[in-house]
Amino acid sequence: MPERLGPPAETPLFQRLAIIGFGLIGSSLARAVRHLRIAREIVAIDQSPAVLERIEALGLADRATGDAREGVTGADFVILCVPVGAYSALAECIASNLEPGTILSDVGSVKGSVIRQVEPHLPAGVHFVPAHPVAGTEYSGPDAGFATLFLNRWCILTPPDGADAQAIEKVRQFWSALGSNVEIMTAQHHDLVLAITSHVPHLIAYNIVGTAADLETVTQSEVIKFSAGGFRDFTRIAASDPTMWRDVFLHNKDAVLEMLGRLNEDIALLARAIRWGEGDKLFDLFTRTRAIRRGIISLGQETAEPDFGRRRETP
Repeated sequence: MPERLGPPAETPLFQRLAIIGFGLIGSSLARAVRHLRIAREIVAIDQSPAVLERIEALGLADRATGDAREGVTGADFVILCVPVGAYSALAECIASNLEPGTILSDVGSVKGSVIRQVEPHLPAGVHFVPAHPVAGTEYSGPDAGFATLFLNRWCILTPPDGADAQAIEKVRQFWSALGSNVEIMTAQHHDLVLAITSHVPHLIAYNIVGTAADLETVTQSEVIKFSAGGFRDFTRIAASDPTMWRDVFLHNKDAVLEMLGRLNEDIALLARAIRWGEGDKLFDLFTRTRAIRRGIISLGQETAEPDFGRRRETP
């Protein structure tokens, strides 16, 4: 697995990159693009004055503005890095300032809704190539980003029917340059896959942590003090940005509800096995799930180090 970014590009892939939204993903993109010189100019766009101050203090962009229309003007590549619930209004806002030939992309973890929200607003000649970098942490904001966030992670492209082939290729080259493994699939398939690998696990984490906090027979201080490894890792997931995840569930509800239905059926079978002492069924399930964990490690998507690779302080 590569541990650092490669050398800067001899020729930039884009002239002016406009990034809208400077949370973890947006600020990580800016850092990586600047290091690799993938774009000659980076324009940072965010509606928060405090975020704009941090962007300038950290030197993340050549120019920072709170005006999305002004920020995208003249850009040949625009990336939406905001919660997916804001896409429709944002696309409508910037559409008239996008020039023919501009490539518009995003980083949202829902894709069907994104296409439905954005496409109706785009003028002729603007190429929309949705993307989803499957990478992140529980932290957010411009200070949380780091240039190597996308190294050896997957980025899924879900171009709509009729998307320009050259635009798709340029977006693929962009993510490959950041160190990502790129795969292309339909938006519908993406949303189903991510519902079970990402969205439902987050929902479960939010629910379990919320249940623990609401227990009347266990104090919150005990929950915090005696957190074992499993619960502790649920709290890491449940610390993710609430606005982003609210929008994810609302905009991928069909796939999430389908996966929740399957999960409820499987939990009922698991409860029955526990109730009736069917240890062989439990053992078979745990054996199969252990193999999935080993497969994730073998693909370089997780560390095999003890305690999930957490750093331990040395005396």
